[in-house]
Amino acid sequence: MNTQLQIILDFIQQNEKINAEEKEMLVKAIKKADSDLAISEFKLERTDKVKRTTAILLEETIAELELKRKAIEETNAALQQSLDNLKAAQAQLIQSEKMASLGELTAGIAHEIQNPLNFVNNFSEVSKELLDEMKEEIENGNYDDVKEIANDVIQNLEKINHHGKRADGIVKGMLQHSRTSSGQKELTDINALADEYLRLAYHGLRAKDKTFNAAMKTDYDESIGLIKIISQDIGRVILNLITNAFYVVTEKKKQQPEGYEPVVSVTTKKENDKIIIRVTDNGSGMPDTIKEKIFQPFFTTKPTGQGTGLGLSLSYDIVTKGHGGELKVETKEGDGSTFIISLPEN
Repeated sequence: MNTQLQIILDFIQQNEKINAEEKEMLVKAIKKADSDLAISEFKLERTDKVKRTTAILLEETIAELELKRKAIEETNAALQQSLDNLKAAQAQLIQSEKMASLGELTAGIAHEIQNPLNFVNNFSEVSKELLDEMKEEIENGNYDDVKEIANDVIQNLEKINHHGKRADGIVKGMLQHSRTSSGQKELTDINALADEYLRLAYHGLRAKDKTFNAAMKTDYDESIGLIKIISQDIGRVILNLITNAFYVVTEKKKQQPEGYEPVVSVTTKKENDKIIIRVTDNGSGMPDTIKEKIFQPFFTTKPTGQGTGLGLSLSYDIVTKGHGGELKVETKEGDGSTFIISLPEN
């Protein structure tokens, strides 16, 4: 029993002034208090043990959490490094795709540049001859003839300037195609852009393979005017679709040499508030199983070494994410395909 309670109990039992009934009642009360006190002490001791145990567990938990935090930080750092590596690899793949398509265009660019250069050379030679003739007429005093010759020279110089700018535009387009996109939208003649890449792709393929041939059809909506796009990016999309179209009609020609005429057509149309560009071929078309996968990265139906499988997936991202448009395909196995680019007008 508790010492203090024992003293009280002894005092009660020895006190003669307290009768037996009162003593019994007081003894019971003291014993009850002693029991309650013992229980309280036990609970307090148990609580203290629980606290100590909890403190130990808490310390262990904190230490474990700290280890986990460090592990998570290390994992995050590793994941970030992996993400950075993937982004770098993606950028390299994208640039490789751009350079691959540029390589395909090289012969076409050379052909397109040669035409204006021929004009420049020819008009330069003719102008030199006219100037020699002008000197003679000046010496002879035939100033009316001098004026006519001067007008011819002026016209020739205007033509030289025109074709020089044409060659300059082709070179600038080539450089734009190869460099990283600025991401800035600018007013662009979509008809001229589509026509430019159609001819470059055609002449590029002709230069690589003299047996290649395909009819080209165009129908451009002249009411479209200039639209705001990232011209390098949309140019790459159009080029990719046209190059693919030439590829599939060439493959079909190899399988059906008699009676089959390869045709690739490019059309533009203003429909409500959308600008629609269609690239159509009369190749073999696609079954649904392939149609569902063509915009997936690295998917290609071309033989190994002839395609990265990135062209259409990059094109899809450029149109949808970069311009808020749509890129879809309509195709029927055996009847060719039409790829449709839909861009917002503004």
